[in-house]
Amino acid sequence: MDDKLPTPPAWADRLLKWVCPPELLEELLGDLHEQFAEQVIAVGEQKARQDYLLEVIKFVRPYFIRQRAVQLLTQKTTLPDPLTTANNISNRSIRSQHKASDYPRPLLVSPDMLRNYLKIAFRTLWKSKGYAAINVVGLSVAFCICSFLFLTAYLQLTFDQFHQDSDRIFQAYLFSNDPQKVSRTGTLPLPLMPALKADYPEIEAATRLVTGRKSLVEVKGRYFDKLVSMTDPDFLKIFSFPLIKGNRANALNNLSSIVLSESMARAAFGTEDPIGKPVKVGSDNTVKQYIVSGVIRDAPYNSSIRYDALVRVENAPSYQTEKENWSAFFHPVFVKLPARVDPITLEERLKPFTQKYFPGNLEELVKKGAKPDQRGDIMAVRLQKLTNVHFDRDISNGRGAPIAVVYVLLGIAFFILLIACINFINLNIARSFTRAREVGVRKSLGALKNQLFVQIGGEATLICLIGFLVGLLLTYLLFPQFNATFDSRLSFDYLLQPGFVALMLSVFILVALVAGGYPAWQMTKFNAVEVLKGKISMRRPGILRNSLIVTQFAMSCLLACCTIIAAQQVDYLRTRPLGFQKEQVISIPVGNQVNGRQVLQRLRNKLATDPAVLAVTGTGVNLGQGKDRVSSRSTIGLTYKGKKIATDWLLVDYDYVKTLNIRMLSGRDFNRAYAADSVDRVVVTESLAKQLGETNPVGTYFRDDEDTTGAKSQIIGVVADFHLYSVADEKNPIMMHVSHSEPIHYIFVRVSESSLAGAMDKLKSVWNEVAPQAEFMGSFLDENVDAWYQNEEMLSRLFSLASGIAILLSCLGLFAIALMAIEQRTKEIGIRKVMGASIPSLVVVLSQDFVKLVIIALAISTPIAWLGMQSWLTNYTEHVAISVWVFVLVGLGAVLIALATISIHSVKAALMNPVKSLRSE
Repeated sequence: MDDKLPTPPAWADRLLKWVCPPELLEELLGDLHEQFAEQVIAVGEQKARQDYLLEVIKFVRPYFIRQRAVQLLTQKTTLPDPLTTANNISNRSIRSQHKASDYPRPLLVSPDMLRNYLKIAFRTLWKSKGYAAINVVGLSVAFCICSFLFLTAYLQLTFDQFHQDSDRIFQAYLFSNDPQKVSRTGTLPLPLMPALKADYPEIEAATRLVTGRKSLVEVKGRYFDKLVSMTDPDFLKIFSFPLIKGNRANALNNLSSIVLSESMARAAFGTEDPIGKPVKVGSDNTVKQYIVSGVIRDAPYNSSIRYDALVRVENAPSYQTEKENWSAFFHPVFVKLPARVDPITLEERLKPFTQKYFPGNLEELVKKGAKPDQRGDIMAVRLQKLTNVHFDRDISNGRGAPIAVVYVLLGIAFFILLIACINFINLNIARSFTRAREVGVRKSLGALKNQLFVQIGGEATLICLIGFLVGLLLTYLLFPQFNATFDSRLSFDYLLQPGFVALMLSVFILVALVAGGYPAWQMTKFNAVEVLKGKISMRRPGILRNSLIVTQFAMSCLLACCTIIAAQQVDYLRTRPLGFQKEQVISIPVGNQVNGRQVLQRLRNKLATDPAVLAVTGTGVNLGQGKDRVSSRSTIGLTYKGKKIATDWLLVDYDYVKTLNIRMLSGRDFNRAYAADSVDRVVVTESLAKQLGETNPVGTYFRDDEDTTGAKSQIIGVVADFHLYSVADEKNPIMMHVSHSEPIHYIFVRVSESSLAGAMDKLKSVWNEVAPQAEFMGSFLDENVDAWYQNEEMLSRLFSLASGIAILLSCLGLFAIALMAIEQRTKEIGIRKVMGASIPSLVVVLSQDFVKLVIIALAISTPIAWLGMQSWLTNYTEHVAISVWVFVLVGLGAVLIALATISIHSVKAALMNPVKSLRSE
């Protein structure tokens, strides 16, 4: 028999000596060594060493060393000493009597104790219903608001991420380092995609996507206005929209094939199988029949690609004339790269491609003095990741959402959550002084810090859980109202997205740990002797209290300042002169089921004798955003006497200037008496006339310098500049023309002010006579123009809502801190009253410290608000100037609100009987 006895790991003993209190070390080591010797007999040396190491590691946990030591010392077993055990190692009876399971491993909190804590938590909350209600209301409102804001931001941030291999899908765009303004455009010429695939075989797939206005679709004699997008067969290889019916590999291989969206197939064919059925698309002489080859799932809300049906791009009316034209930019191109191909490397390889196919553009830029950018490019074809296109307003032609708005939503949500957490901490710390004796008694009876932490923290977590559940219930109930108020399209389905569920659970855990854990930790630090003597004071309470007040009010004032400035900017945009009179004008989208010119003429004939109708005209572009939700823009570029000019190309009909009351500066408007007015005559805006450089532009003939064979156009009139698009967008010069061949998409009707009330109903009645097959979607032009600023309006409303909630929660927090401070100064108040202090003087004494903190909060929030909003306003070519009075008003409001909140307690304390105050402790 080996005389050398097994010993536990020496490094484990050294670790225990480092973490264990000295007064416990000797006895604890002895007991552990005794247990190790018994384990050697019971399970062998190797397993005993593992168990010994596990026991030592358990003692390393914070707040656990003392508990484990006490439990181990009180659970000593009457086992033989190690020497006797070693000498009788062959005794199988001892080995069978002692097993590893004979040595229980105590838990931090037993299940019975947890049930007891839960009962105490419910009793405590029921006893303090006021505090519990304030906490639950504050947290539930914060969780509700944050759910909406997080959901909105989540959907924006997940745009186009549902596609498989979305990280390998890119949109090509053209970069030009123009000396006047760097440009990035996502609209590319038709021949670019085929050339790209031919010159760079490493590209896995590429497709064009031509979209425009909705098209007229006929199925079995029924007509629909649908968005028919034109694309290439690779569309179904690049994008992973699920194909419900049909073969993905060949659904778009035939020029006569059409793939319908699920909703369109249901509307057109009902429950009938649409595969192989004919569908007609187009109107008049452009009608073409297709055969349904597939049904594709509708594009989700967070998709930047929209469609009702898909056909081949070769079916575009202008395809044959434009398929080799490298100067016609009107559609995006998407590519999918293999995993091994780096997009940056491919962009470098695309430099010769630009030089090969865009030599004229490069030469023009060089003439203008363009210099290479930091990547050495004057002009280049580059790639933008699909998941970033939604936030790139240049590449998406202004359709994308600014990423700054998403960050603002997230910032507001976190602000509200932080204020709610601070408010929760304030209320719990204020309550801790009323529960101090309870904590002291429990500690004197042997309760450990971790037990108190679990109990008190559990109560806070329970409140957080109730607030979280109530907040989710409010979210569910307020969903329709939120969508209506903020023109959002959120769905309940998005609440169940795994990513969003994980986000909300993380937020709940974070709030429970921060807002519930900190007060519990502070309460466990109370000294039992001092508490039972009535000497309750937190360590450096002024820093904690002051920092909480400053933080809350700084965020509240920041949001209030942003709210006012955003509202001023929205009001400025709405009231800014547009160059035309938007009031008393009704805009009617024609749609695709009727001929716009025919309907316009019929409407003119019907309304010609109506004294309430002042003017009627037609156009190709709506002003603002009408009920059809369609916005289009046509621009042309030309070189005149060596100068490059870009202008909006606007189709109008007779009386357009009269209907909108646009000021005529010189020349004349279009007139039916002059046949040439509909062929080669134009009316231009003042800014375009200045760019042409002609002293008297009326009567001037012009054309593109590079077009030596085309007909010249003559300027017959000059009008004042007006906004064809939002004031927030860049304003281009405008060239108006009349054409008998181009389609009229919108009809404008100006009515007299006296007949404004019934004008819409009357027009609807007339419309049903002149165009019975088309839906009437008339709206007032001033409402359409207001829709230009819906993003700014939504941001202003969000700021208003957030600042209101933040101020409410801040007042709740201030209410709690004021209560805590005044309760600690009860004797002082009594003494001051005995010494003759008046009630107003007491209110001033109790309030002045808080007012100072609010002023500090203002000093912090004011420069942040100014810098942030100044940066936001630079996104607009025309914007308001930030006034100092905004910050003055917010400051006065914050001080008055703080005073009103504090005065509730101050006046109550000042009115208290001094005898009762002096006996309070």
